[in-house]
Amino acid sequence: MKAVISDIHSNIEALSAVLDDIKGRGIREIICLGDIIGYGPNPKECIDLAREFKLTILGNHDEAALWSEQTESFNPIAHSAVEWTRGVLEDARDSFRNNKRWGFLGELQRTFSEGSSLYVHGSPRRPVREYIFPEDIANNAKMSDVFAQIDHICFIGHTHMPGVFTDDMTFKPPQEVFNKFQLNAAKTVVNVGSVGQPRDGDNRACYVVLDGAKVEWVRVQYDFEATMKKIYEVRELDNFLADRLAEGR
Repeated sequence: MKAVISDIHSNIEALSAVLDDIKGRGIREIICLGDIIGYGPNPKECIDLAREFKLTILGNHDEAALWSEQTESFNPIAHSAVEWTRGVLEDARDSFRNNKRWGFLGELQRTFSEGSSLYVHGSPRRPVREYIFPEDIANNAKMSDVFAQIDHICFIGHTHMPGVFTDDMTFKPPQEVFNKFQLNAAKTVVNVGSVGQPRDGDNRACYVVLDGAKVEWVRVQYDFEATMKKIYEVRELDNFLADRLAEGR
């Protein structure tokens, strides 16, 4: 068994709760699909925990912290959060550990393949940046090209919207399949959801357990009010980033 997580977004309360749940299931292998940082109030702590994972993929917010020119497409709220995060990671008072954190971020790979499975942050076409939204299933040209890029299974994050896309052009959210999906011969794209900023109307942290050919979405309660309070206390982090945590949006 392994856990596949994504989009932590500097939310240490959510990440800690998810890691406790993973440990409680006896799972030792964790793959993270990126966006360790951005939006939330605890980038250093989340990076330190991510360094212990088996593998972490580069997300667009991780990339934006590394290279300032990558924030050009960000909205003002996201841009401000990245700038604040970069400042935290450049704090000279913690330079030794921050240098290790920057080194870790700088070495993150954009894709990872294991057998016939591909792991990316966004999509197999543009691993760091492209979104695959549930409504894209109606875009036959886009999804046909996406499926053409994979051998069998692709795990993604980025949209914070969990669910499964299959090559017969269907999308099913977790609740439609009772949170479990049996992989078969069909080409499949699995969105594992978001640990630190769910956007599907459920404010619980979300991740996936992969057990052989079975995918299970797991929801975990965490102290989102503690995270909200910390965001409110940081002037550079927009209050919207806190408010959305309560509603899962």
